[in-house]
Amino acid sequence: MKVAAVMPAYFEEPRIAEAVLGVFPYVDAVIVVDDGSEDGTAEQARTTEATVLRHSLNRGQGAALRTGTEAALALGADIIVHIDADGQHDPEAIASLTKPILSGHADIVFGSRFLGMEAEGMPVTRKALLMAARQFNALVLGVSRKVSDPQSGFRAMSADAARLIDFQQDRMAHCSEILRLVTRSGLRWQEVPTRIRYTEDTLAKGQKPTDAFKIVWQLIIGAFH
Repeated sequence: MKVAAVMPAYFEEPRIAEAVLGVFPYVDAVIVVDDGSEDGTAEQARTTEATVLRHSLNRGQGAALRTGTEAALALGADIIVHIDADGQHDPEAIASLTKPILSGHADIVFGSRFLGMEAEGMPVTRKALLMAARQFNALVLGVSRKVSDPQSGFRAMSADAARLIDFQQDRMAHCSEILRLVTRSGLRWQEVPTRIRYTEDTLAKGQKPTDAFKIVWQLIIGAFH
């Protein structure tokens, strides 16, 4: 079974090469999608054996994941892993994400920051926002309340699931959109515990509390489209 990792990257020049090299021991291919960075992200990624694609303009993480997922399918991947390029996701957890798919027990597996592990350095405000997102997803999008981490961007899916999940949200709302599509399609899903490493850099680049309003608006429009 061929496993391909898709890494959306935006202004990750100092970290991208190390992140790619950290993932390679656990997958067969890495696809980096430089989402319109104006630094040396793409150049640094090309110093590795990764396949590097580039958006000429910043289109958003969802758009970068869509580009990378399509490329992974074209390469013949049987399982596709979405993982951040800033090093906050632990590559060792890829084995846990792919195991239920390889054994035939799941079509898509989400990494959760709230299943028996504490996210290192996660601010209280971010935890509160994630819990609010969980309630929103359940009430508005019909996502199961059993999903403990609705905004997790660390996931693995079979090729068949990837073809079925036609997500269209270009920016951060894609996480909730994917859950909504999984719920509607009846795909088998699981969550596994994953450790997230928050640093000053990743927190500075991450979502702000005000972004939550943009995500909610995008999802409401999408839910009734």
